[in-house]
Amino acid sequence: MNTDFTAVKAALASDGVIAYPTEAVFGLGCDPFSDVALNRILAMKGREAHKGFILIAASQAQLTPYLAPLSLQWQAQLEAAWPGPVTFVLPASSAASELLTGGRDTLAVRVSAHPQVIELCTAVGHALVSTSANRSGSQALRSSIEVRQEFGSSIDVVVDGDVGTLDAPTRIIDIRTGQQLR
Repeated sequence: MNTDFTAVKAALASDGVIAYPTEAVFGLGCDPFSDVALNRILAMKGREAHKGFILIAASQAQLTPYLAPLSLQWQAQLEAAWPGPVTFVLPASSAASELLTGGRDTLAVRVSAHPQVIELCTAVGHALVSTSANRSGSQALRSSIEVRQEFGSSIDVVVDGDVGTLDAPTRIIDIRTGQQLR
């Protein structure tokens, strides 16, 4: 792939919003520590803040700053499922913004197996916010062309590429209860 991520890094460093392909749909993302960018995404999508966001990463180490310490049992579950198309709801650390968590004490996170997500998170050196690229209540977008048509200049950088082979967004499982939430 060898994408030049200079523009992505610059956008993220200046509270920017990016769009990029994930396992099933294009995602909107930003630096998880940028409340300015998180609020931009909420406004762009017309999304309610209490829903929170998902973080996506190339490795579990990239998620560590946002998570509370995990039990060995939970750690084993994560290692069995990742990298892969499963999002887990885990206990959040106090460093995770209320905008990320939706005001809860948990955070939804995923270590992706999608090659471009891995390349992107590796290039920027940290996890990214990942929420479907769409207006709240509308169908998620699956191409960079659709993203550009829908959001135009409100997105700072669109990373071109193909979404994965999933037909629906990833499953979300609450690790504390084992309940599948999506």
